[in-house]
Amino acid sequence: MATIKLSSGHLMPLVGFGCWKVDNATAADQIYNAIKAGYRLFDGAEDYGNEKEVGDGLKRAIDEGLVKREELFITSKLWNNYHDPKNVETALNRTLSDLQLDYVDLFLIHFPIAFKFVPLEEKYPPGFYCGDGNNFHYENVPLLDTWKALEKLVQAGKIKSIGISNFPGALIYDLVRGATIKPAVLQIEHHPYLQQPKLIEYVQKQGIAITAYSSFGPQSFLELNQNRALNTPTLFEHDTIKSISTRLNKTPAQVLLRWATQRNIAVIPKSNNPA
Repeated sequence: MATIKLSSGHLMPLVGFGCWKVDNATAADQIYNAIKAGYRLFDGAEDYGNEKEVGDGLKRAIDEGLVKREELFITSKLWNNYHDPKNVETALNRTLSDLQLDYVDLFLIHFPIAFKFVPLEEKYPPGFYCGDGNNFHYENVPLLDTWKALEKLVQAGKIKSIGISNFPGALIYDLVRGATIKPAVLQIEHHPYLQQPKLIEYVQKQGIAITAYSSFGPQSFLELNQNRALNTPTLFEHDTIKSISTRLNKTPAQVLLRWATQRNIAVIPKSNNPA
Protein backbone atom coordinates (compact mmCIF):
# COMPACT_ATOMS: atom_id res chain seq x y z
CA MET A 1 0.00 0.00 0.00
CA ALA A 2 1.37 3.40 -1.00
CA THR A 3 2.13 5.72 1.91
CA ILE A 4 3.34 9.26 2.64
CA LYS A 5 6.13 9.72 5.20
CA LEU A 6 4.95 12.44 7.57
CA SER A 7 7.24 14.98 9.25
CA SER A 8 6.35 13.21 12.54
CA GLY A 9 8.08 10.10 11.20
CA HIS A 10 4.87 8.10 10.83
CA LEU A 11 3.58 6.62 7.57
CA MET A 12 0.12 7.68 6.32
CA PRO A 13 -1.66 5.62 3.63
CA LEU A 14 -2.13 7.54 0.37
CA VAL A 15 -5.71 6.26 0.02
CA GLY A 16 -8.19 6.18 2.88
CA PHE A 17 -11.90 5.91 3.60
CA GLY A 18 -13.75 9.14 4.44
CA CYS A 19 -16.34 9.01 7.23
CA TRP A 20 -18.08 12.34 6.49
CA LYS A 21 -21.81 11.71 5.93
CA VAL A 22 -21.50 7.97 6.53
CA ASP A 23 -24.92 7.07 7.93
CA ASN A 24 -24.94 6.17 11.62
CA ALA A 25 -27.23 3.20 10.95
CA THR A 26 -24.75 1.55 8.59
CA ALA A 27 -21.42 3.08 9.69
CA ALA A 28 -20.18 0.11 11.75
CA ASP A 29 -20.79 -2.31 8.87
CA GLN A 30 -19.28 0.06 6.32
CA ILE A 31 -16.07 0.48 8.32
CA TYR A 32 -15.85 -3.28 8.88
CA ASN A 33 -16.39 -3.99 5.17
CA ALA A 34 -13.88 -1.32 4.17
CA ILE A 35 -11.24 -2.96 6.39
CA LYS A 36 -12.09 -6.29 4.74
CA ALA A 37 -11.60 -4.63 1.34
CA GLY A 38 -8.12 -3.44 2.37
CA TYR A 39 -8.64 0.10 3.67
CA ARG A 40 -6.40 1.04 6.59
CA LEU A 41 -6.87 4.82 6.87
CA PHE A 42 -10.20 6.08 8.21
CA ASP A 43 -10.78 9.83 8.23
CA GLY A 44 -13.35 10.93 10.79
CA ALA A 45 -14.18 13.94 12.95
CA GLU A 46 -16.05 14.85 16.10
CA ASP A 47 -18.41 16.94 14.00
CA TYR A 48 -19.46 13.98 11.83
CA GLY A 49 -21.48 12.60 14.73
CA ASN A 50 -20.70 8.97 13.91
CA GLU A 51 -17.48 8.23 15.82
CA LYS A 52 -19.25 5.79 18.18
CA GLU A 53 -20.47 3.72 15.22
CA VAL A 54 -17.11 3.99 13.43
CA GLY A 55 -15.51 2.76 16.66
CA ASP A 56 -17.87 -0.24 16.73
CA GLY A 57 -16.75 -1.18 13.21
CA LEU A 58 -13.07 -0.82 14.10
CA LYS A 59 -13.44 -2.87 17.29
CA ARG A 60 -15.24 -5.68 15.51
CA ALA A 61 -12.50 -5.91 12.88
CA ILE A 62 -9.74 -5.84 15.53
CA ASP A 63 -11.51 -8.35 17.81
CA GLU A 64 -11.99 -10.77 14.92
CA GLY A 65 -8.32 -10.55 13.99
CA LEU A 66 -8.99 -8.97 10.58
CA VAL A 67 -6.47 -6.26 11.40
CA LYS A 68 -4.20 -5.16 14.26
CA ARG A 69 -4.68 -1.70 15.79
CA GLU A 70 -1.16 -0.68 14.77
CA GLU A 71 -1.98 -1.47 11.13
CA LEU A 72 -4.76 1.13 11.13
CA PHE A 73 -4.35 4.88 10.65
CA ILE A 74 -7.23 6.70 12.37
CA THR A 75 -7.79 10.43 11.86
CA SER A 76 -10.13 12.66 13.84
CA LYS A 77 -10.58 16.42 14.14
CA LEU A 78 -10.97 18.93 16.95
CA TRP A 79 -14.25 20.79 16.54
CA ASN A 80 -14.58 24.60 16.76
CA ASN A 81 -16.12 24.69 20.25
CA TYR A 82 -13.11 23.04 21.89
CA HIS A 83 -10.25 25.38 20.93
CA ASP A 84 -9.60 26.71 24.43
CA PRO A 85 -6.57 24.76 25.73
CA LYS A 86 -8.53 23.62 28.79
CA ASN A 87 -11.13 21.96 26.52
CA VAL A 88 -8.85 20.32 23.95
CA GLU A 89 -8.13 17.18 25.98
CA THR A 90 -11.79 16.91 27.01
CA ALA A 91 -12.76 16.76 23.33
CA LEU A 92 -10.01 14.30 22.46
CA ASN A 93 -10.99 12.04 25.36
CA ARG A 94 -14.56 11.94 24.02
CA THR A 95 -13.24 10.95 20.58
CA LEU A 96 -11.02 8.21 22.06
CA SER A 97 -13.93 6.91 24.14
CA ASP A 98 -16.29 6.86 21.14
CA LEU A 99 -13.70 5.19 18.90
CA GLN A 100 -12.74 2.75 21.71
CA LEU A 101 -9.06 3.55 21.14
CA ASP A 102 -6.10 4.57 23.33
CA TYR A 103 -4.73 6.97 20.71
CA VAL A 104 -5.46 8.46 17.30
CA ASP A 105 -2.86 8.49 14.55
CA LEU A 106 -3.72 11.99 13.38
CA PHE A 107 -5.71 14.79 15.04
CA LEU A 108 -6.47 17.93 13.04
CA ILE A 109 -7.81 21.35 13.97
CA HIS A 110 -10.98 21.09 11.85
CA PHE A 111 -11.36 24.83 11.10
CA PRO A 112 -9.33 27.89 12.17
CA ILE A 113 -12.39 29.16 14.08
CA ALA A 114 -12.85 29.23 17.87
CA PHE A 115 -16.51 28.98 18.88
CA LYS A 116 -17.76 29.43 22.43
CA PHE A 117 -17.42 26.23 24.47
CA VAL A 118 -20.53 24.05 24.72
CA PRO A 119 -20.44 21.35 27.44
CA LEU A 120 -20.53 17.83 26.01
CA GLU A 121 -23.63 17.00 28.05
CA GLU A 122 -25.47 20.04 26.64
CA LYS A 123 -25.03 19.12 22.94
CA TYR A 124 -22.55 16.80 21.24
CA PRO A 125 -21.49 17.26 18.59
CA PRO A 126 -22.58 20.91 18.80
CA GLY A 127 -22.25 21.68 15.08
CA PHE A 128 -22.80 25.43 14.71
CA TYR A 129 -24.56 25.70 18.07
CA CYS A 130 -22.82 28.08 20.48
CA GLY A 131 -25.24 27.88 23.40
CA ASP A 132 -27.62 30.55 22.09
CA GLY A 133 -30.02 29.23 19.44
CA ASN A 134 -28.75 30.03 15.94
CA ASN A 135 -26.44 32.86 17.08
CA PHE A 136 -22.70 32.47 16.67
CA HIS A 137 -20.45 33.29 19.62
CA TYR A 138 -16.68 33.13 19.47
CA GLU A 139 -13.84 32.68 21.96
CA ASN A 140 -10.74 34.84 21.93
CA VAL A 141 -8.33 31.92 21.57
CA PRO A 142 -5.24 32.26 19.31
CA LEU A 143 -4.62 29.25 17.09
CA LEU A 144 -1.15 28.83 18.56
CA ASP A 145 -2.66 28.30 22.03
CA THR A 146 -4.83 25.48 20.67
CA TRP A 147 -1.81 24.06 18.87
CA LYS A 148 0.33 24.06 22.03
CA ALA A 149 -2.41 22.04 23.79
CA LEU A 150 -2.27 19.49 20.95
CA GLU A 151 1.53 19.31 21.22
CA LYS A 152 1.16 18.31 24.89
CA LEU A 153 -1.20 15.49 23.90
CA VAL A 154 1.39 14.20 21.44
CA GLN A 155 3.89 14.10 24.31
CA ALA A 156 1.27 12.28 26.41
CA GLY A 157 0.96 9.57 23.74
CA LYS A 158 -2.71 10.19 22.96
CA ILE A 159 -1.97 11.48 19.42
CA LYS A 160 0.76 10.28 17.04
CA SER A 161 0.65 13.22 14.59
CA ILE A 162 -1.09 16.60 14.61
CA GLY A 163 -2.26 18.71 11.71
CA ILE A 164 -4.71 21.26 10.36
CA SER A 165 -7.72 21.38 8.08
CA ASN A 166 -9.24 24.20 5.98
CA PHE A 167 -6.37 26.59 6.79
CA PRO A 168 -5.28 29.22 4.23
CA GLY A 169 -1.59 29.85 3.51
CA ALA A 170 -1.21 32.93 5.73
CA LEU A 171 -2.44 31.09 8.84
CA ILE A 172 -0.20 28.12 8.07
CA TYR A 173 2.77 30.47 7.67
CA ASP A 174 2.04 32.02 11.05
CA LEU A 175 1.41 28.71 12.83
CA VAL A 176 4.62 27.10 11.53
CA ARG A 177 6.67 29.98 12.94
CA GLY A 178 5.33 29.42 16.46
CA ALA A 179 4.96 25.64 16.51
CA THR A 180 7.36 23.33 18.33
CA ILE A 181 5.90 20.34 16.47
CA LYS A 182 5.29 21.25 12.84
CA PRO A 183 1.88 20.35 11.34
CA ALA A 184 2.22 16.92 9.73
CA VAL A 185 -0.83 17.21 7.47
CA LEU A 186 -3.08 19.83 5.88
CA GLN A 187 -6.51 18.62 4.80
CA ILE A 188 -8.32 20.74 2.20
CA GLU A 189 -11.03 20.53 -0.42
CA HIS A 190 -9.11 19.75 -3.60
CA HIS A 191 -10.28 18.75 -7.08
CA PRO A 192 -9.96 20.11 -10.66
CA TYR A 193 -12.53 22.84 -9.92
CA LEU A 194 -10.57 23.97 -6.84
CA GLN A 195 -6.88 23.39 -7.43
CA GLN A 196 -5.09 25.99 -5.23
CA PRO A 197 -1.68 25.28 -6.83
CA LYS A 198 0.20 27.98 -4.89
CA LEU A 199 -1.07 26.67 -1.55
CA ILE A 200 -0.17 23.08 -2.50
CA GLU A 201 3.33 24.12 -3.59
CA TYR A 202 3.97 26.12 -0.42
CA VAL A 203 2.66 23.43 1.94
CA GLN A 204 4.57 20.58 0.31
CA LYS A 205 7.77 22.67 0.38
CA GLN A 206 7.22 23.02 4.13
CA GLY A 207 7.26 19.23 4.42
CA ILE A 208 3.55 19.15 5.28
CA ALA A 209 1.56 16.33 3.65
CA ILE A 210 -1.78 17.10 2.01
CA THR A 211 -5.03 15.16 2.18
CA ALA A 212 -7.71 16.08 -0.35
CA TYR A 213 -11.39 15.83 0.50
CA SER A 214 -14.29 16.16 -1.96
CA SER A 215 -12.08 14.76 -4.73
CA PHE A 216 -15.13 14.41 -6.98
CA GLY A 217 -15.97 18.12 -6.78
CA PRO A 218 -19.37 19.59 -5.88
CA GLN A 219 -20.90 16.12 -5.36
CA SER A 220 -20.07 16.43 -1.66
CA PHE A 221 -22.24 19.50 -1.21
CA LEU A 222 -25.41 18.47 -3.05
CA GLU A 223 -27.20 17.42 0.16
CA LEU A 224 -26.34 20.81 1.65
CA ASN A 225 -28.32 22.48 -1.18
CA GLN A 226 -25.45 24.81 -2.04
CA ASN A 227 -26.19 26.70 -5.25
CA ARG A 228 -22.76 26.25 -6.75
CA ALA A 229 -22.95 22.51 -6.16
CA LEU A 230 -26.44 22.26 -7.63
CA ASN A 231 -25.62 24.36 -10.71
CA THR A 232 -22.12 23.13 -11.59
CA PRO A 233 -21.76 20.22 -14.05
CA THR A 234 -20.28 17.24 -12.20
CA LEU A 235 -16.64 16.37 -12.86
CA PHE A 236 -17.83 12.88 -13.83
CA GLU A 237 -19.51 14.51 -16.86
CA HIS A 238 -16.71 16.97 -17.67
CA ASP A 239 -15.46 16.54 -21.24
CA THR A 240 -11.77 16.48 -20.25
CA ILE A 241 -12.29 13.89 -17.50
CA LYS A 242 -14.52 11.77 -19.75
CA SER A 243 -12.00 11.79 -22.60
CA ILE A 244 -9.15 10.74 -20.28
CA SER A 245 -11.25 7.97 -18.73
CA THR A 246 -12.23 6.66 -22.19
CA ARG A 247 -8.64 6.75 -23.44
CA LEU A 248 -7.29 4.94 -20.37
CA ASN A 249 -10.29 2.63 -19.93
CA LYS A 250 -10.78 3.85 -16.34
CA THR A 251 -13.81 5.33 -14.60
CA PRO A 252 -13.99 9.13 -14.16
CA ALA A 253 -13.72 8.53 -10.39
CA GLN A 254 -10.44 6.64 -10.86
CA VAL A 255 -9.08 9.45 -13.03
CA LEU A 256 -9.94 12.10 -10.43
CA LEU A 257 -8.35 10.14 -7.57
CA ARG A 258 -5.23 9.38 -9.61
CA TRP A 259 -4.90 13.08 -10.49
CA ALA A 260 -4.32 13.71 -6.78
CA THR A 261 -2.32 10.65 -5.73
CA GLN A 262 0.21 10.94 -8.55
CA ARG A 263 1.18 14.29 -6.99
CA ASN A 264 1.54 12.65 -3.55
CA ILE A 265 -1.76 14.07 -2.30
CA ALA A 266 -3.73 11.61 -0.16
CA VAL A 267 -7.41 10.98 -0.92
CA ILE A 268 -10.29 9.86 1.31
CA PRO A 269 -13.26 8.94 -0.92
CA LYS A 270 -16.18 6.99 0.47
CA SER A 271 -18.99 4.86 -0.85
CA ASN A 272 -22.08 3.29 0.66
CA ASN A 273 -21.65 0.47 -1.84
CA PRO A 274 -19.07 -2.23 -0.88
CA ALA A 275 -18.63 -3.19 -4.56
